[in-house]
Amino acid sequence: MRKLSLVALGAATMLALAGCASGGSAASGSSTPEAGSIRVWLNGTDTPQAARDYLKTTFEKQNPGSTLTVEEQSWTGLVDKLTTSLSGSDSPDVVEVGNTQAAAFTSAGAFEDLTSKLQELGGSDLLPGFVAAGTYDGKFYAAPYYSGARLVFYKKDLLAASGLSVPTTLDQYVSNGVTLAAANPGVSGIYFPGQDWYNALPYIWENGGEIATDDNGTWKAGFESAGAIAGLKQVQQVMEKASVAPKDGNETDPQVPFCAGTVAQVSAPSWVKGSILAAADAKAPGCPDQTANLGVYALPGKNGGAAQVFAGGSNIAIAAKSAHPDLAYSALKIMLGTDYQTILGKTGLVPALKSLSSTLGTDDVAKATAEAAANAKLTPASPKWADVEAAGILQDFFVKIGQGGDVTALATDVDSKINAILNG
Repeated sequence: MRKLSLVALGAATMLALAGCASGGSAASGSSTPEAGSIRVWLNGTDTPQAARDYLKTTFEKQNPGSTLTVEEQSWTGLVDKLTTSLSGSDSPDVVEVGNTQAAAFTSAGAFEDLTSKLQELGGSDLLPGFVAAGTYDGKFYAAPYYSGARLVFYKKDLLAASGLSVPTTLDQYVSNGVTLAAANPGVSGIYFPGQDWYNALPYIWENGGEIATDDNGTWKAGFESAGAIAGLKQVQQVMEKASVAPKDGNETDPQVPFCAGTVAQVSAPSWVKGSILAAADAKAPGCPDQTANLGVYALPGKNGGAAQVFAGGSNIAIAAKSAHPDLAYSALKIMLGTDYQTILGKTGLVPALKSLSSTLGTDDVAKATAEAAANAKLTPASPKWADVEAAGILQDFFVKIGQGGDVTALATDVDSKINAILNG
């Protein structure tokens, strides 16, 4: 099937997506859904196996004769795959989307309207920023799934061997990274693959720049502003002098180089702790032998305190073309229930329910997560932002910066491309 661009969905397709779900509406209030099979799309390895098993077992117990299958999708290329699948005849039933991608699909009518179910799903206990990300034109379509701010994971022995302490400013963090790389050939003092635009954002924000701002209905990209340029030059310094990560690599599975011994420090979502310390015989093995050597802290800001970091995380929604929307809603309620969300919290994912924040525990990761999350930010709230991500513009931009390109010229070029998409 030809992939449809999000922009090209158009008003007619929005109506079609919203209106052609078979089997009734998830908001219909049916208490005894007809038996059937549903598919739940979850992305990457972030959702722990314990949660997946609990979802399947609980769903099938609550809905005798029905089956639930979890299908893992890759974050890479997800927007294009969702655009195709959600508008096709073989749509999944429940889908996870990144919080920065949600607006593209809610505005296109790709998800069931859950407005009448908001209170039943958690209401004011749900993470407000993610409720906003899943709301369009006053209607609620995609519920919060989990959140997590980025933290810095490091190896205590390498920091100590270089006579370094945990940094208190962003400049000191960069300096420490350069020192660690110089003292440990072949090791990234700060692991920073070229495509990792998520970890570039704090440098921009902390230096006074913005990605893009809404000026009375017109979006203006901001990478070429003075503050952003200063941040981008810091990013280039890290990529060139503190990181040995591939200049064209991406940020997925940072536990692999960390456990391989080629990373001294890495900024990654809070839940990556579980990946690093996963059992050696796990489906995605980690290095549990590093438990005592694993340190963590919130990325420091330009002037101290916690830096403004990207608020990672996901929303979860029912596809408008689900063949079994009532069963899909049954699964969604389980995923937003206390037991399921507690499993997420205990593995380092910030629960969708604020009342379960204590499930994160009281260790260093939990404390650093709370500190980082308090100052976290989201990407521009434009329905077309997902088109920017899908086009790979930011990935290409930072790869070129990592390869030593002229920062100012590259910033001017990327702003032009972003403006064309957001205002197109």
